[in-house]
Amino acid sequence: MLKPRTISIVIGLGLGLSLGGAGSAAAQLLPPMPQLPRLPSTVDGAAGSLLRPVEGLERDVTRTARQLARQRLEALDELVRTYPDQLEMTRDGPAVRSEIVAIDPEPAVLAVIETAGFAVVEREIVEDLGFELVTLRVPAGLSVDRALARLRRLAPGLEASANHLHLPSGANMTVAATGALAQRGGGRGTVIGLIDGGVASHPALRGSIEQRGFAANGPRPSPHGTAVASLIAGEGPVRGAAPGATLKVADIFGGARTGGSATALARAINWMVGGGVRVVAVSLSGPNNAIVARAVAEAHRRGTYIVAPVGNAGAAAPPSFPASYPETVAVTAVDARGRVLIEAGRSPSLDYAAPGADMAAAEPGGGLVPVRGTSFAVPLVAGRLVRHVGAADPLAALDREASSRDRRYGRGLICANCRTPPRN
Repeated sequence: MLKPRTISIVIGLGLGLSLGGAGSAAAQLLPPMPQLPRLPSTVDGAAGSLLRPVEGLERDVTRTARQLARQRLEALDELVRTYPDQLEMTRDGPAVRSEIVAIDPEPAVLAVIETAGFAVVEREIVEDLGFELVTLRVPAGLSVDRALARLRRLAPGLEASANHLHLPSGANMTVAATGALAQRGGGRGTVIGLIDGGVASHPALRGSIEQRGFAANGPRPSPHGTAVASLIAGEGPVRGAAPGATLKVADIFGGARTGGSATALARAINWMVGGGVRVVAVSLSGPNNAIVARAVAEAHRRGTYIVAPVGNAGAAAPPSFPASYPETVAVTAVDARGRVLIEAGRSPSLDYAAPGADMAAAEPGGGLVPVRGTSFAVPLVAGRLVRHVGAADPLAALDREASSRDRRYGRGLICANCRTPPRN
């Protein structure tokens, strides 16, 4: 049984991933795994092995990738089974039960929809992003998928989506933690946004932190949010990419495993844009969702960069979002030897790599915890990118920091030395 201090699920893969002990942490959608064949930490590392024919290695890598994807789906299924009154499984992943969200519906279209049995639950202007969200209760007896199909027949031009969850980790992740919520005013200078769980007080977090909740009972401190925050702004025990930076934190979970909805994520992005935040770390992953896609696109149009991970479900899984939207800065992770993590997902357009393993981050309670996953590379890229937001082309300026231009890293490897060694 995992100790409460664990940020997220330990992956018992037997893959040479160095994750076997309690206290390790992994990011995004990876459940506990059965024993799989021993492999190198990356597919690229397989080529150097003289102990097994290349064909056998390739089969093992392919089998491992498929098992990663399958285990991800099993973890999501388990989440829905645990909370059947709040969630349902759609064709694209877990979503809020019996709920569809329409974007900018015309009054005449809404009248047609209501006549067909859909009920308006909530209307909300997402002011700083410039659109309206209308939450609809689906007709009795219909799943969200079937209701969406009916809605598209009634209003073919309407943009609408299930209210999908976006998760920082697998189904067994501890999303709430004990300890005081970090909240310090008086910040000046560099401001970086973080959309995740709440952030706990920690000796490494000495700068200004403003937090707001976008889910019931939030903000509440979380292990994942605290770790990511320390990798952005940590000083002293944790080396952050932007030490002492002011953090603006949006908690979209409120300590609940059923949090992280698309509407909460859109509201959080809206808050960041309204506050003039130019770089936002979103160490979360989910399916393609029209609400989040619109929020990310509108934020980008207003000059805000969303930095997100490619996910930890392996190359056989579908692309992770929001990392796969064209306006997002997509990030993968490498280990201490510069090898891309074997569990890293894929993206139609990878931008950067950064350290995401063989390192430590802050945990609630004041200690440090080993972390692994693409979630933990995101804050390092975000922390460096914010230094260049005044440039004519911030990404081109960040490119010049890259310590390697290996094609596996997208545009380059960022913050290669921003790794706090884990304590034995």
